[in-house]
Parts: sequence; C-alpha cells; structure tokens
Amino acid sequence: MARLAHTAGLTDLQQEILSTVRDFVSKEIIPHARELERSDTYPQDIVDGMRRLGLFGLMIPEEYGGLGESLLTYALVVEEIARGWMSVSGVINTHFIVAYMLQRYGTEAQKRHFLPRMAEGAVRGAFSMSEPDLGSDVAAIRTHARRDGDEYVIDGTKMWLTNGGSANLIALLARTDEGARRPHDNLTAFLIEKPEGFGEVRPGLTIPGKIEKMGYKGVDTTEAVFSGLRVGADAVLGAAPGTGFRQMMDGIEVGRVNVAARACGIAVRAFELAVAYAQERHAFGRAIAGHQAIAFKLAEMATKVEAAHLMMVNAARLKDSGERNDVQAGMAKLLASEYCMEVTQDAFRIHGGYGYSKEYEIERLMREAPFLLIGEGTSEIQKTIISRGLLREYGE
Repeated sequence: MARLAHTAGLTDLQQEILSTVRDFVSKEIIPHARELERSDTYPQDIVDGMRRLGLFGLMIPEEYGGLGESLLTYALVVEEIARGWMSVSGVINTHFIVAYMLQRYGTEAQKRHFLPRMAEGAVRGAFSMSEPDLGSDVAAIRTHARRDGDEYVIDGTKMWLTNGGSANLIALLARTDEGARRPHDNLTAFLIEKPEGFGEVRPGLTIPGKIEKMGYKGVDTTEAVFSGLRVGADAVLGAAPGTGFRQMMDGIEVGRVNVAARACGIAVRAFELAVAYAQERHAFGRAIAGHQAIAFKLAEMATKVEAAHLMMVNAARLKDSGERNDVQAGMAKLLASEYCMEVTQDAFRIHGGYGYSKEYEIERLMREAPFLLIGEGTSEIQKTIISRGLLREYGE
C-alpha cells in the first residue's frame, strides 16, 4: 500500500509542486525546527525559501502574478509544511485568507494594488476578527469604525493576530453604523496597510508585542490596538460597507480547511515518529511494535490519519467546485483537529519517558496539537455549524 495521506487524482503539476515542497520540508524545515522553536525565532530563512518557491502566490490568479492553483493544492502544501513545523504553515495561512478575500470581493483597484505584491511575498496578510472579550460571538464585535467624510476613524482592540508583527496588511472586521436590523449587517471588512514591526507602527495603530504561547512558536501572535486610526473609504474591502461578516466567514472556510490540513500534517509526523520508535525500541526481547498493545495502537493511529486526510481533501475539493462547504469544512476541521490530538498523544505514550524530553520531536508536537482544537473556531463551534447545516438540509 502507499504511505499514509496519499491523494488520488492529482495532476502532474500538483504532484510536482508537492514533491518540491516535500523536499524543501525535509531539507530546510525539519533540520532547523527544533532550534528555531526552542528560541522562539521567526523562521526568516525558511520564509525566504518559500518566497523563492512561489508559495505565497500559490492560489493567487496568474493575471496577478500567482500560480492560480486550487484550494486543494494549497491544503496539500500546508499538510506537507505542517508535517515539518506547524508554525511555518501559520505564516502562509492568514496570508491566503486575506488574498482569497481580496480576489473574491476586492475592487479591481484593490486587486491590482495588493495581489501582485502578495503573490511574490512582498506583502503578507494578517486576519483580524477576534477581540479580548469576544470569544465566538462575532456579532458582538466592539471595535468601531466611524465615518468622517472620506475617511473612517477606527478604535478598539483586536486579539490573536497571527503574523501581527511580520505582516504588512491586515484584514480587519469592525462595527460600522449601517443602521441594519441584523447585527451581522453592521460589520465591515477593512484592508489596513502597516509597516512590519512592533510598537506604534503608524499613527493610531499599535502592535504591542508577541504573545507568549505554550506552542506555535516562531510565528508572531499579537494584539492590535486601534486608537483613532484614520483610513480612507477605499480601504473598505470591495467598497461595500456592511458586508464584512459574510466576507470574513467565507475566508474562515478557507482557514478551516487550512487548519484541517495542518492537523493532518502533524498527525502524519506523529505517526511517523511513533512507528519508527516502535520498531527501534526493544522490550521483553523484541521490538515494542511486535507487542499487540502497540501494534493495535499504530493501526488505530493510521486509520485516524487516513480518515482526517480524506475528509480534508473532500472539503477542499468541494470549495474548489464552487459549492457551499461550511458543513464539510467544519466536519474536516473538527475531525482532523481531534484526531490529531489523539494521534499525537498516542505517539507520546509510545515514546514512554523519552516523549517528555525536549530532545525528542514528539514533545514539540504535544505542545502544538492543542492549538488546532481552538484555531479558526473551537470544536464546539464546528459542531454548531455542522448541526445547523444538517437541520437546514434535513428540515421539513
């Protein structure tokens, strides 16, 4: 049989892209991940390598300088990168959510201004929806954008911006005074340009610094404080105030496929580490893989990896077809993240005491996997999305 997470029906170009990325991960990411993660260092050399490979333009249309590839191709690339180090996949995740929203909803002027530079990685995106007291209630957003002539004045605090310091373009969701009856129709998406770095990066916008995290090191996760930031009306995504919620939720579906792909990548790596260790480690006169307790655990782990991968591929292909995929993306994200946690824990158990040592890679994966349970919506939020979709489909 083929190794785990094999995808049928790929084109020659897709296979070539994945082969190139797999080689890059083996040579440029895995050998350096432990040291970069330990020092919480931004992986600049790896990011530069991804720029040379054209990965920042993977899904951006060719007319804007990108490769014009599908969400499926992107998801499979993310799976390979996360297998090497999840933080690196985080560098391109929010970038592609922003690029997707731009190509789907942006004005032609906005596309021409941003997408060619995003394709080459000169402009990198961050996605800003969460707030310190917001949780999953997006309709309760407090960050406010007040219209003042030809400008908007933005005030509020945002939380959990991946690439908040290293990105130079933020897709921001803020409340505007549209007078709509539904709270969601009073939300607007803005495209906020800023310099890279921390502190007051432009008048009215401060990026305080990196948030210290249990895992997901290297990539910068930040707050963003808006205090009287002025932006032109042309910063409204698609020049369409009041439509930001739908635009951001569409982008989140791409993000959920991405999180599912990251979970698959970590699970594949955890399985690889476990099956290798189980064949090297001996107890009671034979390799521990020969003991039924371990052999059955490996069988269960492999089955979970395959199931998660197939569901992720299905969600990506559905989105590529133009069909609604909120339920499938939610299912993929739910299953892949939960299975990733279980597979990683099983790999940790197989390693025994050595799994607790920082000298072994599984220790890092144990700190990274939990993030996927909450990123782009908790498992409980996914269940809410799934159940609503099912009731919509099967309702009388």
